[in-house]
Amino acid sequence: MTSFLLQVTTAATATVDTAATAANQAADAAAATGDLSLIDLILKGGWIMVPLFLLSFVSIYIIIERYLTIRRAAVNPDSFMAGIRGLMVKGDLQGAKMLCAQNPSPLARMVEKGIRRIGLPLKDIESSVENVGKIEIARLEKNISILGIIAGIAPMLGFVGTIIGVIKIFYAISTTGDFGIAQISGGLYTKMVTSAAGLIVGIIAHVGYHWLSIMVERLIFRMENSAIEFMDILQDN
Repeated sequence: MTSFLLQVTTAATATVDTAATAANQAADAAAATGDLSLIDLILKGGWIMVPLFLLSFVSIYIIIERYLTIRRAAVNPDSFMAGIRGLMVKGDLQGAKMLCAQNPSPLARMVEKGIRRIGLPLKDIESSVENVGKIEIARLEKNISILGIIAGIAPMLGFVGTIIGVIKIFYAISTTGDFGIAQISGGLYTKMVTSAAGLIVGIIAHVGYHWLSIMVERLIFRMENSAIEFMDILQDN
């Protein structure tokens, strides 16, 4: 009877030990397969992530800065040209200049230039207004072309990271003489992370470039219409 109890106790202890070992192994496996943090995932991409990060920072900065600049330039009361017309009809050129000075926008600077050239032939006034318009457009488009360059460079850098990842895989296989997960995992991380990062940065720059370009085109259309209206005012007077 005593021998039987000892056997039962030993079997129970072995079962408990086996269950504990299995639980520890399961916990270790769960920890090993835990989700990577964003920072860890970025670090897996290697040094190629540094220029991609810089390109993303430059893209976001340009998009925000240009958006705010274009929005400020586009803010012009609808009554501005009506006010200019009323003052011009009354012959109050000084008042028209003051109204332009109170509206720090490309349109106001174009109109002010035209007012300052009153007395010259209409052709010369029109040329002066157009020249100021070209300068203002160049200011609005400043740095937008950089987004187009980044949109082309970022995916190419991601492709360079893909090549580096493949090289890592083949180097690990050649040095160990084995083809397994341990040999290909590091290279695959570099390959996939850099490719994804390059595409994301390229998409951000591409969307920002076309979005800002559309905003500038709309503003240019408004400026051209206002310039034509201003020349009509001069001709009527």
